[in-house]
Amino acid sequence: MSDTGQGQMPGNAAQKVYATRADLKALEAEMPWAARDVSRTMYEALSRVKAAHGSRPAISYQLLSDPAAPKSSLSWGGLHDQVTRAANLFRSLGVGPDDVVAYVLPNTLETAVTLLGGMVAGIANPINPLLEPSQISSILRETRAKVVVTLRAFPKTDIAQKVAEAVRHAPNVKHVLEIDLLTYLTGVKKFIVPLVRPKNPVAHTADVQSFHTALARQPGDRLTFQDDPADRVAAYFHTGGTTGMPKVAQHKVSGMIYNGWIGATLLFRETDVVMCPLPLFHVFAVYPILMSMIASGGHVVFPTPAGYRGEGVFDNLWKLIERYRCTYLITVPTALAALMQRPVNADISSLRNGFSGSAPLPVELYNRFKKETGVEIVEGYGLTECTCLVAVNPPSGQKKIGSVGLTFPYTHVRILNRDGAGGFTEAGVDEVGEICVGSPGVFEGSTYTEADKNHDLFAEDRFLRTGDLGRIDQDGYLFITGRAKDLIIRGGHNIDPAVIEEALTGHPAVAIVGAIGQPDLHAGELPAAYVELVKGSDATVAELISYAESHISERAAVPKYIEILPELPKTAVGKVFKPDLRRLAIIRCFNAGLEKAGLAVRVTSVIEDKKRGLVAQVGKAGGVSDAQVEAVLGGFTSPWEWAP
Repeated sequence: MSDTGQGQMPGNAAQKVYATRADLKALEAEMPWAARDVSRTMYEALSRVKAAHGSRPAISYQLLSDPAAPKSSLSWGGLHDQVTRAANLFRSLGVGPDDVVAYVLPNTLETAVTLLGGMVAGIANPINPLLEPSQISSILRETRAKVVVTLRAFPKTDIAQKVAEAVRHAPNVKHVLEIDLLTYLTGVKKFIVPLVRPKNPVAHTADVQSFHTALARQPGDRLTFQDDPADRVAAYFHTGGTTGMPKVAQHKVSGMIYNGWIGATLLFRETDVVMCPLPLFHVFAVYPILMSMIASGGHVVFPTPAGYRGEGVFDNLWKLIERYRCTYLITVPTALAALMQRPVNADISSLRNGFSGSAPLPVELYNRFKKETGVEIVEGYGLTECTCLVAVNPPSGQKKIGSVGLTFPYTHVRILNRDGAGGFTEAGVDEVGEICVGSPGVFEGSTYTEADKNHDLFAEDRFLRTGDLGRIDQDGYLFITGRAKDLIIRGGHNIDPAVIEEALTGHPAVAIVGAIGQPDLHAGELPAAYVELVKGSDATVAELISYAESHISERAAVPKYIEILPELPKTAVGKVFKPDLRRLAIIRCFNAGLEKAGLAVRVTSVIEDKKRGLVAQVGKAGGVSDAQVEAVLGGFTSPWEWAP
């Protein structure tokens, strides 16, 4: 922020200056975290913000991206009423403190109400609606959800149909509550939708009812049950679900409140308006943003059900910022790249900063954005496993481009390496190692619901091993240098894919890059890059290879293969989804080997196996034996099997 005013926050002291590592130490020296006057339950947090800012806007939402489209808002008093009703509803359906309310929803006002009401009544379990029914069902079984909140069948979305199929294979689900987006429509569309609403034959035995109707029957002025102040798990967030192998992270109320305290103490005031086109099944939107709004009394805007993926959102985003007079933009690198392909066609003078997370921000993209908008992007770092927040470039202090900034108060980051004897050694200043985190957001020893997944997850039984590689400089700034699992290992030489991605993103025609290691019989892996071009731009593979050769100083890191795709595969939050790129590379390299050997078989698909990783499936053909295929593919590090 450009200004460090002293706006009062509910339950917190005046907003603090946070510009240097000394400011961090001063905050921690005031008192231990346990002595801070913060809410002990989610309902207490909502009651505090209602008392302090009840009439102020809390959440705004619009179904369509047009800047003139109808919008819906809830004040903090209104949100408190709706969450109270939702929590009472869930309890009436048999949800206790240890029971799960799952939701498979796009962004709506009801999504936030379900999330918070689920946390108050029991355990909220957001699920990515882009997942397939089998993956949704897997998560529902893993979390033993009793209630699922989802959409009623609606044009241009198959969420209701997918959930019906998923619930059929999750007998633990007893109730399905449906939200009808028709309530957001006006005019002719409100009359047309019921006529074209898709059918959704229910094939499960769970009770189905209207969320709105059931909510209206509950009291909104009081809870019908005791709000226990004891700390407990109040959310399950799945991670890795897009691969079909979801891990479910557990989040305690104390970690959620910690995220909100950070936002209110260091970043946001009640007068701030935050544009957040990120999904409410992702920790970035839920903890650093929504929880910070609850702690500060600020106002968050969610444009369209699909956020950045919504029709027309990129084309209209600048005008939406003007409409709401937003002070902050929440974004990710892939969204920034898309925005840079559109002119700044509105008054965005209200914007003070943008916050970027989910993936490293290329320096060239940072520079492009600042040049075009005059707005600085502040890069931060967080993880689902840490209840999100870990570090940020201080908005009122020095920002080191390429760094994710200083750790937050009460968060202890260590850079550790295995010592070969079962222990760890601490890296020195600017030495690379694994980033390990201890904080109020880390659930020590029980990060995941499955006990086996917590094995070897903690260093010294306290510090969460993130799997990210990084270093800390002499000023305390944290730099992410890559993912341990994303390292390209070429003949024993480790190559950071960020080196390739940073270089190629500097080409004016390149929007987004995903670098991976493609299979190689001799080196194990060779660097390969997949590229998405700027809309309307043109570049050849030969041109990009030449550019890479002249801009990547590490010779071994120069990609041996570059492919231009119409669009790179991405997660719902906009991060490049590298498993799909690895699948493309495995199919291409394996089939090239089979063709060279003259074998009339080909890889038809690549699946993920829990123990073996990505496995190539080869279509059977008469006359081709196991031994022949093994002679070609057995030298690759990725395994193969016959397709069923």
